[in-house]
Parts: sequence; structure tokens; C-alpha cells
Amino acid sequence: MARKKKNKIVVELDLPKDDSTMTKLYAILFVSILLGMGAAVMWATNSGFIPTTNGEPMFTNVACGALTGDNEAFNGNTKPTYAQNQSCSLLQDSPDIVTWSDDPWEDVIFRGKNFDVPGVDPSMTGGEVVLQPLTLTCEVDADEPVSYTVAIRNRFGETLKSHTGNTGVSSDDCSIYMNTIDAGKRYEIVIQANSDTIYLNTFEFDMEIEYYDGIPANMNNKSLWIGPEVALGPVSLHPTIFLNFFGFMFFFFLWPASAYWESVESKKNEIEEKFPDFLRDLAEYWKGGLSMTVAVQTLATSEYGALNDEVKKMSDQLSWGIKFSDVILQFAERVGTPLVKRAISLISEADRAGGKISDILVTAANDSREIKFLEGERKRAIGSYIAVIWTSYFVFLGVIVVLSTVFIPAIAGSNSGDEGGESIGNMKIRNVDPLFFLTIFYYGVTMQAIGNGCMAGLMATGRFSAGFKHSGMMILVALVVFNFIAFSPELIGITGLPGLNPSIGTFVPAPITGG
Repeated sequence: MARKKKNKIVVELDLPKDDSTMTKLYAILFVSILLGMGAAVMWATNSGFIPTTNGEPMFTNVACGALTGDNEAFNGNTKPTYAQNQSCSLLQDSPDIVTWSDDPWEDVIFRGKNFDVPGVDPSMTGGEVVLQPLTLTCEVDADEPVSYTVAIRNRFGETLKSHTGNTGVSSDDCSIYMNTIDAGKRYEIVIQANSDTIYLNTFEFDMEIEYYDGIPANMNNKSLWIGPEVALGPVSLHPTIFLNFFGFMFFFFLWPASAYWESVESKKNEIEEKFPDFLRDLAEYWKGGLSMTVAVQTLATSEYGALNDEVKKMSDQLSWGIKFSDVILQFAERVGTPLVKRAISLISEADRAGGKISDILVTAANDSREIKFLEGERKRAIGSYIAVIWTSYFVFLGVIVVLSTVFIPAIAGSNSGDEGGESIGNMKIRNVDPLFFLTIFYYGVTMQAIGNGCMAGLMATGRFSAGFKHSGMMILVALVVFNFIAFSPELIGITGLPGLNPSIGTFVPAPITGG
């Protein structure tokens, strides 16, 4: 006899899960506080607010002492020497390329031109030799093949390096390379045709010299940390400049937790928006003769947006035999908003007392709808004030940026002499440091962002936490604007590249000998 096949019964249990909202909030707070504290330490140890015995930032003293193992050199009473700085990867003086391309020299037999070579002052290196390689590439053209000589000479006419070639020869490579050329001296570049009758039609050249100024690559000329340079197309940024960490500090303290909590509140608001519709439909089903259990289970297939999951949970709980009064109380606890708790409390009491629940449901739905309408009216009314706060912040930020990039550099450039400032009548204008004013302005903009953001959140929702989200966004805007506009090399103290200062015109030199 064949065995009868048993049918399997599948029961889907969507058991209520523990609410992880607060756990996630605490985790975000923990991580953001750690990041904020790290940014605060980075800023404080580079800003100059913590004095050190050798006058260098605490960050580089500690970091380079750990990297090189020479704590005495970087944490002593004297500034580290050039050699000690070079031993630390954070403070190495990377070379810049100084170039010189002159107009073509025409109809040449003997011709020369003077130029100066910049470089680090020998007194800054403590006697250490700093190599500055020179590379010269050139092109020589003549009507007929002729021998020529190009040379680099010192100011006494002594040839340091030369190249002899022939025009019209494809294998001729007109170039000179010097392993190093001493800084702070005047030199000559000389070209001559090794013939008394044949002229060189044109002589063109490009000269490149690796230039050192003695200032670490990641520091400015006031020994403040500016971090490595990052090139984004035509824009050059220093994203790890110490000032940025002041903004990062408040951004991490204020924005992450606030943004998360506002997303939680936004989800609750979406539930509240659909809650009156749910209560109205529940009342209609009750009036139609359905029990609360059947009504909720029927509504679980309807569309209530963000409320769908909660209605489905209530339906499942009712199918397990849980009392309706307990189900709606658990629903109120999960949502946790005063509006829902207030309405559910009315419904629960009516259900327990045996009153006419349909009227209570309609009243609760109308009351909830009216409250949400008033909240919407408040948001619309306050929206204009929020826009004014953001507009005023942008105006303030724009004024500060203009002052930083136009006004302060103009004053700094007008009294940059060595006499301590300029005089206008009886008024003395002292020399100004653009970075000092830029620092004060950036701190002011950040504080303005915090104050404006808190006020915006308080006006909009009555919660400071909502304002922290605005503050974080304002701080982020200030970071972007200052990095792309205000933190320019000349304002943050990066020394500009000097030129080779060639003489105005060419001269007829003595013939090239030696080399």
C-alpha cells in the first residue's frame, strides 16, 4: 500500500527584532569622536599654540624623532640642522626646477649672456654640499656645416663645461649636463662658431637647474606644516595643511552623528505622514463590521509607504495570537514619536474600555493629520529664515575670501620692505603676515558656521542636533572654498621660485678655451 505523502506547512515568522538605532548612534559617535580628536591633535601640534623648545612644530619634532631615532636632534633646545631635516622623510627639501628659455640668437660668431644661479644659502646647510644639477639642451643652425662650441663659464671666463659639435650632422646632440652648479654666483652661457667666415644662423637653448631653498617640502617659510602638494589639473592643493584639521575637528564632532540622527527622524516623519491614513482606513474597516485583527491583517496588503513594514509586523503579531492592545502599544514603542504614542494611547484606552473605537480612530486620525499639517506650515514658514541664514553665511564667507586673497596680499606687498612697514603721513602701517590673517579669518568662518548652523537647526526643528548637520555642511563648504581659493602658495607661505636673472642683452665674450 502506497504511503500517503505528507504536506509540509511553512510558517514565516517575522519576529520583532531589537531596535539597533541607538547602538548605531553610539558607534557613529565613538568613531567620529576618535576622528575629531585625531584632527584636533594634528591641528594643535602644528598651529603654534603649543610652544616647543626649538621653535619647530611639536608634530614634526615627535614624528621625525620617531622616524630617525634621533630624539635629541628634534626635541632639543636648538633647531634641527639641514642634514638632520634631510634625514627625516617629512622634512626633506625637495628640489624645484628653475628654467630659462631665451629668444633665438641670430647671426652668431661669438656671443654670450650672463645669468645668476639661486640656491640654498651655504650658512643654512652647516657646510653640507647641496648638489644642483644643470641641464642645457640646444639647437644650432647654419647655412653650411660648421663646427661650434657651447660652454658654461664662471664670471672669470673659466670654462666649467662645454660641448663641441657640427651643424648639419644628424648625430649631433647639442647638450650640456653638469652634476652641480654652485648657488649664489654669476655664470655665462657662451656660443661660438669655430670659423671666422661662417656664421651660425640661429642658436636656441633651454636651461634647467634643480633649485633648493633649504625649506622642507611640507613646511612653509615660517616652519608651519602645510603637507604635501596635490595637483588636480591646473589647481594645486595642500589638503593636509594644519588649518584644515581645525575644520575637520568640528566637522567630525558635529556632522556624522547629527546626519545619522536626522535620517532616523526623517524616517519617523515619513511614518507619521502615513499614520493618519492608516487610522482612517482602520476606522472604515471597523465600521464595515470587521474585527481589529482582521482589519489590520487586511490593511497589511495596502500601500502606506514607510509605514508598510510596521503594519506587516502588527499583522504577523496578531496572527500569533497577541492581543490587539499589546500589538499597538509595541508599535508605538517602536516608532517612538509623541504623535504616534498619543494616538495609540487613545485607541488602547478605548479598546480596553469597550467604547466606540471607530469614532476614536477617526478623531485620532484627524488630530494626527492636523498636527502634521501644522508642522508642515512651520517648516514652510521657517524655510525662508533658514535660507537667510545660509545666504548670510555665504556672504560672510565671500567677504572673508576677498579680504584674504585681495586686500591682505595687497597690504603685504605694499610694505614688504626691511624697514618694518610703510608710512602714510603720520600713520605707520606695519608689515603684515598674510598667513596670520588667513588663519584668523579661517577660524572666524568656522566659528560662524557652528553658530549659524545651530541657530538654523533650532529654528527649524527645535533641536540643536539638527543644527549640527547644518554646521557640518557649512564647515565643509568653507574647507572647499579656502582650499581652492584662499590657500594659495603665496598666502600660506610657500617661497616662490626665483629666476636665473639673465642679463638684458648678449655680449661678445672672449674665445672659449679649455673645458
